[in-house]
Amino acid sequence: MDFDLLRFAAGYPYNLDFDYGALSQLQHFSINNLGDPFIESNYGVHSRQFEVGVLDWFARLWEIERDEYWGYITNCGTEGNLHGILMGREVFPDGILYASRESHYSVFKAARMYRMECVKVDCLTSGEIDCSDLKKQLLANKDKPAILNVNIGTTVKGAVDDLDLVIKTLEENGFPQDRFYIHCDGALFGLMMPFVKRAPKVSFKKPIGSVSVSGHKFVGCPMPCGVQLTRMSHIKVLSSNVEYLASRDATIMGSRNGHAPIFLWYTLNKKGYKGFQKEVQKCLRNAHYLKDKLRDAGISAMLNELSSTVVFERPHDEEFVRRWQLACQGNIAHVVVMPNVTIEKLDGFLEELAEKRKLWYKGSGGDGVAPSPPCVAVDIGSENCDCGLHK
Repeated sequence: MDFDLLRFAAGYPYNLDFDYGALSQLQHFSINNLGDPFIESNYGVHSRQFEVGVLDWFARLWEIERDEYWGYITNCGTEGNLHGILMGREVFPDGILYASRESHYSVFKAARMYRMECVKVDCLTSGEIDCSDLKKQLLANKDKPAILNVNIGTTVKGAVDDLDLVIKTLEENGFPQDRFYIHCDGALFGLMMPFVKRAPKVSFKKPIGSVSVSGHKFVGCPMPCGVQLTRMSHIKVLSSNVEYLASRDATIMGSRNGHAPIFLWYTLNKKGYKGFQKEVQKCLRNAHYLKDKLRDAGISAMLNELSSTVVFERPHDEEFVRRWQLACQGNIAHVVVMPNVTIEKLDGFLEELAEKRKLWYKGSGGDGVAPSPPCVAVDIGSENCDCGLHK
């Protein structure tokens, strides 16, 4: 593994600014959290106390009482989505899954795995779910309950679906609270949004069924993991006794990483609310810096209001894409500004991109026509596009 590549990591939402030296001795132990986090199994080397401590921290963040929630620490964000959507399917076996086209691929993977009917809902240019199209799709299927995936930060554009508007759309079109289930996929921004001033809330005081976040993204856990919370009233339909474990289980996986809860607990308590708020403000500030610098340089770019994901025209050279480990889709790419992405790193990226663009778009292509930057008006809006047609 080339650790030097970490200096250029910019396209994926991993917080690499961490130091877990104090926990290094834990690698000498095989720590396995089997089964239900709230019920001990016969395997003695576990970290359930830390796992429940982490779950309680998120329960307070998402406003649900301790005796009203159930959850566990997953192996990744995808597992959180698989569990949340399974929960919805178990509550409404004949329900239809609705998800925006820009939802994470794991949502559609869940639909295939569970053999669920799935409706893809159109998006606004920002990447946010289009509630006018959601209304149209709901009215076409009024006879079946609705299971919704709501994005708290889409994968490519970092768009946050309007949870309150989604709930209003459901209730105004014949879907009372006993006929819908909402899972909130907060993989990255689900932990950042609570620390953004005047941002809308993700809260169990609203009629949602579950929320999941990733632990290896904004939190900065060194191994993939996540947190999944749902309502205690829902989990009873999924939970079953497992004699082999001497426990109950309602998780997706059997064995679960017992190190992850300790690392998460350590970070949550070390940083606290104030520490996370400071890091969120830094990320948003640096994201605006990057977007402004790109636009000043004549490069098409967009940044959603509730996001640290800067979307811009896809670089012409795949070697540049690999060097900076950019995530691309069609004509666009993005940089996800995490706490480890400093102004110095962004300046290095901008300088190299500007120099490369001079080479990419200089001279003529093979057909004698001078190459030009791609038009990305369809992807990020004409107001954010700096191609020849939209300058």
